[in-house]
Amino acid sequence: MSKVTWKPGTLMAPVPPALISCAHNGKDNLITIAWTGILNSEPAKTYISVRKERFSYNLIKESGEFVINMPTSHIIRSVDFCGVRSGKDLDKFEACRLTREKASKVSCPMVAESPVSIECKVTEVVPLGTHDMFIADIVAVHIDEQYIDEKGKFHPEKCSFAAYAHGQYFALGKKIGSFGYSVKKKKK
Repeated sequence: MSKVTWKPGTLMAPVPPALISCAHNGKDNLITIAWTGILNSEPAKTYISVRKERFSYNLIKESGEFVINMPTSHIIRSVDFCGVRSGKDLDKFEACRLTREKASKVSCPMVAESPVSIECKVTEVVPLGTHDMFIADIVAVHIDEQYIDEKGKFHPEKCSFAAYAHGQYFALGKKIGSFGYSVKKKKK
């Protein structure tokens, strides 16, 4: 296989097109962020990277809180809308017909249509250039009960999660393995 070399860029794919909810001083907003992920297991830490000129930037910086709402392919049009329109003069929840849901540990709302919502409290802001990284403790995780079986196991393959890769959205769904399956001993 032959590879073509490109200049350094942001081609890490796929990534989640996370729908971030935030609020401060009675104003809430939704912003779509692709630059997010897990930083640590114990304590559970995550991050989002946001441009300073985005309306949500100051809401997050001033409140020190946000919620990562993992979107499904069913709401991807709303996710895209929230990434290209400003919440400065527009209520994105209303424009996208998304439902505010009360969070348990932070003051900003969760998105009810999201099967997984992750409440976060900012612990550090790292300036990186075009974006500032908000490093945060994960203080609560909410999973829609329809994706949890009777034994308490979460089934993400049933969520129809969306992915983003190089300017395009994709629906996830087909399971191709489980952690450690490559070394697991076969049952006799």
